[in-house]
Amino acid sequence: MLKEPAMLLQLLPYELSVCRFDPGKPVPDWAWEARFVSITRTEEELSIFCDSAVVPEGAAAPGVWRAFRVAGQLDLELPGIISQLAVPLAARQISIFSLSTHDTDYMVVGEHQFQDACEVLGRAGHTLEEPS
Repeated sequence: MLKEPAMLLQLLPYELSVCRFDPGKPVPDWAWEARFVSITRTEEELSIFCDSAVVPEGAAAPGVWRAFRVAGQLDLELPGIISQLAVPLAARQISIFSLSTHDTDYMVVGEHQFQDACEVLGRAGHTLEEPS
């Protein structure tokens, strides 16, 4: 049972891909054309999550991903947002990536587990909103 208020989760209407590059490689121009892009560079890698439509063949890791966006703007100090989503998904053995921006959080799951994830999150009390 949820102890915290349930959240409105908006389903992103497109598939995502994840790409990994060497850390010194520049961000490819095609990444900036994406409707959704999350770029992370560390000393070990350059990772790009973006909508699959812009990714050239062979650039993405295997697999297709889908994302849920927590609706609204979140307070940066609000605790427990990711855990409210991750805990019920982990209990069902659904693997996740979580991505955060200044305003909100995204939960990303494999396409092959997307319907299960929708059911789990709905049973956990969250409302899922299809794109219009």
